[in-house]
Amino acid sequence: MKLIEYADREALAIDLANVLAGELENALLSHDRVSLAVPGGTTPGPIFDSLSAASLDWARVQVMLTDERWVSPDHEMSNAGLLRKRLLVGPAAAAGFTPFFVDGLTAAEASEDLSDTVGQYLPLSVLVLGMGADMHTASLFPGSDGLAAAMAGDAPAVCPIHVAGQDIGRITLSRPVLEGAMSTHVVIFGDEKRAALERALTLPAHEAPIGAVLKEAVVHWAA
Repeated sequence: MKLIEYADREALAIDLANVLAGELENALLSHDRVSLAVPGGTTPGPIFDSLSAASLDWARVQVMLTDERWVSPDHEMSNAGLLRKRLLVGPAAAAGFTPFFVDGLTAAEASEDLSDTVGQYLPLSVLVLGMGADMHTASLFPGSDGLAAAMAGDAPAVCPIHVAGQDIGRITLSRPVLEGAMSTHVVIFGDEKRAALERALTLPAHEAPIGAVLKEAVVHWAA
């Protein structure tokens, strides 16, 4: 694991966007098509704002989420909705996008076909992850229903997850997909998450799922 500290969150967003653009550009030199998996939520928004303006052959970039709430794209909690507003705009609007939500199906019902679709773009060229104070990443939440299956070495690419106390189901890229990425970046803000990150290094992955990807990751932190 490599840890990079930034003076502030704005500096982190600008620098990381440049790094991601460079990695995608390099990947495009040796591959006809490359893949980029990113988290939802509010944290990556400023990164997306900068990355979307990068001068890349975006038509050869396939974008997907690391995880999604099982809601329609126009729902206020949809990660896909955020992506379309913040990343898939400007030059990056030419990128391909792999949505996860399938109307009329449950996350479990859709996961098999989604795994086949995602499998076309593996290994991921570039992966960006967030982390919660509970040490979850993507939708790999400690103690969640479906975590063991999603963390298994032979897990399919996409797995359904149900988190106790949450009414909305989730779907997530599995541990093997995250571990197999060619380049991995983790973005965290604040002292609480910095402490959680350090704790995750001492725990088994089923207790701290973020730990499954930290060995080869670059962690970007700002207060």
